[in-house]
Formats: sequence, C-alpha cells, structure tokens
Amino acid sequence: MEKLTSKEEEVMELIWQLNCCAPKDVASLYPEPQPSANAIAQVFQALEKKGYLAHEPKGRGFVYRPIVDKQAYGRGRLSSVVSRFFSDSYMSVVSALVQEEKVSEAELLQYLADLKRKDHSSGEG
Repeated sequence: MEKLTSKEEEVMELIWQLNCCAPKDVASLYPEPQPSANAIAQVFQALEKKGYLAHEPKGRGFVYRPIVDKQAYGRGRLSSVVSRFFSDSYMSVVSALVQEEKVSEAELLQYLADLKRKDHSSGEG
C-alpha cells in the first residue's frame, strides 16, 4: 500500500464513515469553513491513483467507494510504526504499552488465557 499524506488519511477516514460518496459529501462533514468540493475531489483523485478508491458513474457525476479496508490500512500503518520505531519487535510495542499503562498486566493475562482457550477449543496445542 502506498503511504498516504495526512490530508489523504483525514479524507479517507471520512470516506470510510460514509462508504459510498461524492467529494461534496465529504466536504460537508468538515466544520466551517468547509473545504470546497473541488479541493476534496483533488484528494479523491490522488486516493484513486494510489489504489484506495474506485469510482462509478451516478447521475451527472461519480460516486466513490473505498477499496482498501480501514482495518487493513491500520495493520499496514502498525507494521510501519513497529518497523520504524520498535526495530520490528512487537514485544517492544507491548512492553511500551504496559510501561505507558495503556495495557494492564491483568489485560495481558486475560488475553493469554483467551488465546489458550481458543487454541484448545480449535484442536490445536
């Protein structure tokens, strides 16, 4: 997946909320002063060129839909962050989350217990 600019990511977030939409629909979600539909259309074109959107005719214009799932994009971004800032170590990420108190030891233990239960119920392990 090609990396998005912060503006493209912001617009994609709104597209994911709407699913099938036109640039004017996204522009209307911004607080005042709203960007022009033409400015948003330029971002749509960049997103389509990067492979994030597809369009189809509707009336006298086009509607766009995301062809990259939000979770798939998030996983790609996570991989990039882990690689760039944590030397490709997911355990370093977990350690940082625990140290920053974003994840508790109890939550980790519960997650491990759930994993074990899942492995046993699926016939693995």
